Amino acid sequence: MKQKFLSSLIILTAATVWLSSCSSKGGAEAAPAEETKTEEADMVDLSEDQFKTVNIQYGAVEDKNLSSVIRASGVLDVPPQQLLTVSSPYGGTLKSTDLLQGKPVVKGEVIAVLENPEFIQLQQDYLDYKSQLVYLKEELERQQELAKENVNAKKTLQKASSEYNSMMARVQGLKSKLQLININPDKINPANISGRANIYAPISGYVTKVLVNIGKFVNANQELFEIVDTRHLHAELTIFEKDVPKLKIGQKIRFVLNNETKERFAEVHLIGREISAERTVRVHGHLLQEDKNLLPGMYLKGIVETGVATTTALPDKAIVQSAGKSYIFIAADETKEEKKPAD
Repeated sequence: MKQKFLSSLIILTAATVWLSSCSSKGGAEAAPAEETKTEEADMVDLSEDQFKTVNIQYGAVEDKNLSSVIRASGVLDVPPQQLLTVSSPYGGTLKSTDLLQGKPVVKGEVIAVLENPEFIQLQQDYLDYKSQLVYLKEELERQQELAKENVNAKKTLQKASSEYNSMMARVQGLKSKLQLININPDKINPANISGRANIYAPISGYVTKVLVNIGKFVNANQELFEIVDTRHLHAELTIFEKDVPKLKIGQKIRFVLNNETKERFAEVHLIGREISAERTVRVHGHLLQEDKNLLPGMYLKGIVETGVATTTALPDKAIVQSAGKSYIFIAADETKEEKKPAD
């Protein structure tokens, strides 16, 4: 007796739930049979011996409790505080740097040196005003003592106080300017005034952009370098508006990177509150395991597990892979089976 089967080519669409093992040991997921598209159908005839040789067993579709999921795409990204652009509040000529794209840096290390004659003037003015401040302070204290003895006029004391406070403001202002260009005001003296200022790495991480070269004059606040700290990468998913009500904080995310098969895991941490023009919402997922080889901007595809739902499904073993396509075999109607004598 020959067994007849209908071979149906199944193209797994974006709405199809990922297939997982459904074994007799229990506890495993089954593959949903919904939302498939049959492209072609052929009859396959098997003799009884062939049927037994390949150990074909009949099965049936079943209702299974499977994870309800939302399919999504997105990229790996970092929080704003982990991606920094390095610049200087003052312009100057870049005298030195050894940064290259991909180079690791440590927070606080010198990554470049700028030179500008204005730096010299700032330090000279600071020392000059600081010296005047000492004199004005002594004069104010002297006028205060005279005022106690009613020797001087009140107007004289007020003038001394005003001059002292004005000079104090100048000194503090210059001190802040020097600190902005990483020059320590407390260490300045007439013998060590310099026209150069160091630029330090604001965070530890990797250099992603080098936008200047040695000898180039850069303007104030011009972008010089970009540094990223990849220790806090997250999955930034794009979810369609219709699926947003299913989302909850803490839901599991499974995803794979482009051109990879390794599955990675994350959890829903934040759900965006703005719908884009494309009717999508951004979802922020925290990676459950960090990987130093991952980089911001890597493309990913994944699913968000939103719960358990009952659906009609097939066991994973019922799916046959051939030439990169997926097939299922369906037994033909019994009326089409015929007994034939052996040839």
